[in-house]
Amino acid sequence: MSRPIVCSLLGGIVVVTALIGPARAQAPAAASAELDASRGAAPETYRIGPEDVLVISVWKNDALTRSVVVRPDGKISLPLLNDVQAAGLTPLELREVLIRKLADYMPTPEVSVIVSDIRSFKVSVIGEVSKPGRYELKGWVTVLDVLALAGGFTQFASPSRIVILQPDGKAMKRIPFNYKKIPGEQENFYLRNGDIVMVP
Repeated sequence: MSRPIVCSLLGGIVVVTALIGPARAQAPAAASAELDASRGAAPETYRIGPEDVLVISVWKNDALTRSVVVRPDGKISLPLLNDVQAAGLTPLELREVLIRKLADYMPTPEVSVIVSDIRSFKVSVIGEVSKPGRYELKGWVTVLDVLALAGGFTQFASPSRIVILQPDGKAMKRIPFNYKKIPGEQENFYLRNGDIVMVP
């Protein structure tokens, strides 16, 4: 009989833990965490990134329970396991990886993964805005949200010609955004980590 898992995103903290004992729930597909700009929806799961602070707890094992920062290479270091890839995984997926690895050292390990501080979700706003810069965010934001964070447009801005540069592998995808057509023809979609909003 499978055992229940709790996974939630509350106030910038992601918690994944076993309620009764270790579980072998299947990890959600990577596609489920992708932001879909075409439908303007935020993802249902959070994926760990560099600089995020994680609390790894192993039940009845204080030596393995600790707070770790995800390195720029996307890995964390833990006793016994050395380097473990964390970036790109959901907390639930990382939990399952740790359970599999720890099973070589102890019977039925019980592990929880908590993202205690989200530091990897960043977007940039450049051009004709009052406060251009790189913004470290704690949750999903839309184009209008980040324009508001940047203090709005200067008197020289061309709001109808905004472009969002979105990392797409080794290239950058250009997504036009016409502020003057909101609401109506232009959808106010959610941004992805690493997006750059250019206001000419």
